[in-house]
Amino acid sequence: MSQAILVPSGFDSAPSLRETAAVRVTAAAGVPPDADALAVPVGTAGDVAADLGLDRAALGAAGFAGKVGQTLLVPGGAGPVRVAVGIGDAPDAAGLRDAAAAFALATPWSARPALLATGADGPDPATAAQVLVEGILLARYAFGPFKSASARTAITAITLVTAEDTTATWAAGAERGRTLAGATALTRDLANCPPAHLTATRMAELAVEIAGKHGLNVEVHDRDSLVRLGCGGLLAVNGGSAEPPRIIKLTYEPPGEPTGRLALVGKGIMYDSGGISLKPADGIHAMMKNDMSGAASVLAAMSVLEELGCPAAVTGYLMCTDNMPSGTALKMGDVLTVRGGTTVEVKNTDAEGRLVMSDALVLAAEERPDAIVDIATLTGACMRALGTSVAGVMGNDQALVERLIAAGARTDEPLWQLPLEQRYRADIDSPIADLNNLGDLNGGAIMAALFLAEFVDGVAWAHVDIAGTADVAKPGGWRPAGCSGFGTRLLAELALTFDVGTYR
Repeated sequence: MSQAILVPSGFDSAPSLRETAAVRVTAAAGVPPDADALAVPVGTAGDVAADLGLDRAALGAAGFAGKVGQTLLVPGGAGPVRVAVGIGDAPDAAGLRDAAAAFALATPWSARPALLATGADGPDPATAAQVLVEGILLARYAFGPFKSASARTAITAITLVTAEDTTATWAAGAERGRTLAGATALTRDLANCPPAHLTATRMAELAVEIAGKHGLNVEVHDRDSLVRLGCGGLLAVNGGSAEPPRIIKLTYEPPGEPTGRLALVGKGIMYDSGGISLKPADGIHAMMKNDMSGAASVLAAMSVLEELGCPAAVTGYLMCTDNMPSGTALKMGDVLTVRGGTTVEVKNTDAEGRLVMSDALVLAAEERPDAIVDIATLTGACMRALGTSVAGVMGNDQALVERLIAAGARTDEPLWQLPLEQRYRADIDSPIADLNNLGDLNGGAIMAALFLAEFVDGVAWAHVDIAGTADVAKPGGWRPAGCSGFGTRLLAELALTFDVGTYR
């Protein structure tokens, strides 16, 4: 990967987008002569493809049972190294993605992997091709801009080997997988980047560059513009920082009449020290460069809408600032005014995400879209409730929540619905303002969502809390250590299938 993107000496667009765009993904009726590794899918039962050179008895003697994620390198012979890859029994899309990731990790030196796709067609061929390519590329991701030398081997070509009369279908699905893997890698790059190298200003510059290349209109609002807009939440959180804030508004319009209008709002706290409510100097504090993962996922998801032919109109709001302690920082007990006039008493400056999101939710609701979805690393309470593999979702519209859950199931970015329990609403009332930004000690994820719900003005809305899933706690498969990119493919899937005619 290029080092230029994130260092102060130069600003470049996106190394992961360039790297994945350069990967040649094809489907062919035979193994290409330049392939250096060949995956042969093997289930827990049934015939074993002759391409592997081993029968089931030999595999069993080697301890290989065909379970998802198992791999066995088969030595000897000319041509590419053959790898038995377990796909389990009746593999679904998630299982195939996991199997492809295991293959990619079993051959770290491979630049030109091929995969015998005819034995891996549990889902429809286009979906199977997509997830196989996603698994390979996402598993081999590594954040490298600050390493003087990289020991990893970049993927240059992926070939899916299938029947001649189906290669076009497999090739189309593979290309879609390459595109979505590139978007996820972009989110990972942004979230992994040290905060001194990716400020709100640089995030805006990157968004402008990406928008110009991917069919998006873009507006960037600086501090003066935020004052005119009355965005008191974002301005207040930015008060302690030497770096200016930015709202980045991205707009995608399809070529024809849109199937619906969707607004996406992403939390973009470029670094969260906690402000005056300073976080402890521990591992959690060190992770807070990823507190802009929501904004990164919105930007990355929107970057693929034109290429994938999204039929819906989509608007994205990236709310970008850092949250720092200083003599000018927001203080506990301060009262700020959000766009639209709602006043908020600040009980904790480390509950800043909901403050910056409130301005964006008002801006989004003013345009009266069919639905608003916000995504944010919002509460440790959600992580404690659901762990680090499942994100929380809440909302005022059950159909929208269910669409998100379904999109999460298709992308293997799972969501679990928490109740937007109105009996807790009184806990965010303030004696001196309309609201306060912190509720009771318990139910923190729900109270944060209840706060956000105050700003959507009756528009169908859902909130996705990715505090637990934004960073990989236990690396493995297509989820390497570091920031996960969770939400990128989820949001893209929602937008690509968003049709207000069937939604209501």
